Amino acid sequence: MEHSRQSVGFSPVLKAAFWMAGTITAFCFMAISGRMVGNALDTFEIMAYRSLLGIGIVVAVGAFSGKLHQVKVNRLPLHLVRNISHFTGQNLWFFALTVIPLAQLIALEFTYPIWVTILAPFFLHERLTRMRALAAVVGFIGILIVVRPGMTTLNVGTIAALFCALGFAGSAMATRKLTEDQSILCILFWLAVMQAVLGLICAGIDGDIALPSLAVVPWLIVIGCSGLTAHFCLTNALALAPATIVTPMDFARLPVLAVVGAVFYGEALDPFLFLGGAIIFAAIYTILVSPSAPKPPKPL
Repeated sequence: MEHSRQSVGFSPVLKAAFWMAGTITAFCFMAISGRMVGNALDTFEIMAYRSLLGIGIVVAVGAFSGKLHQVKVNRLPLHLVRNISHFTGQNLWFFALTVIPLAQLIALEFTYPIWVTILAPFFLHERLTRMRALAAVVGFIGILIVVRPGMTTLNVGTIAALFCALGFAGSAMATRKLTEDQSILCILFWLAVMQAVLGLICAGIDGDIALPSLAVVPWLIVIGCSGLTAHFCLTNALALAPATIVTPMDFARLPVLAVVGAVFYGEALDPFLFLGGAIIFAAIYTILVSPSAPKPPKPL
């Protein structure tokens, strides 16, 4: 009887797949919303308003769950390093979102685990094996296919997308160190607080912070909620299944957003982008399954 009850339940991998469906959906909403507000607000203003909303959500969730005591101040310098890196990467992501095709942005964003693999030996003292080094080289071949320098114009949006992956890589490495003694709630709290301060400083450096119009406010709310929802779903998926299973699921964002770009924005479905994306995916998967491979967390 016990066996029959267990047999009708969902497997952990299937549950992880449901959570990843939520992750992909939330990221799609964030991308669409980012484009909707991109012409009304600059990236610093988007980050400021998103983070202010995030503070309210994190504090409310922490108070409701009775976990606000988990917010610590003992590693503020590392939190600051993490959030400057993530703030830089996210600003570049929002900028690239408005000037290059969605699928190209996602393909280049997904290179951040390759950057982590290359930089981890210098910042985390992790060993760079021959297999990981080879996978990184293969990943860069994929990047060249996506970007195709010399055959297409290397515009500022493509450069921003490449550097946003570097920002997310720095954030991932700092997050790995923080998770040694900091809770997810604590990391999210300082994420929202520090990035709200950074956003307000950068947005107001010219003495002019644009207030969102009534038409823009709903999209800002979607950006704030979808960002936190995406990472909440991703965290739950990683708790149920290993990164070697979850990461391939997350890569489904590439074809999904390519279709979104084609349907809503008339963007062409470039076969070279999918070829390069497949090579980047193969490189990332090789890094994940190689012995003692680092498993970089998704930037929060």
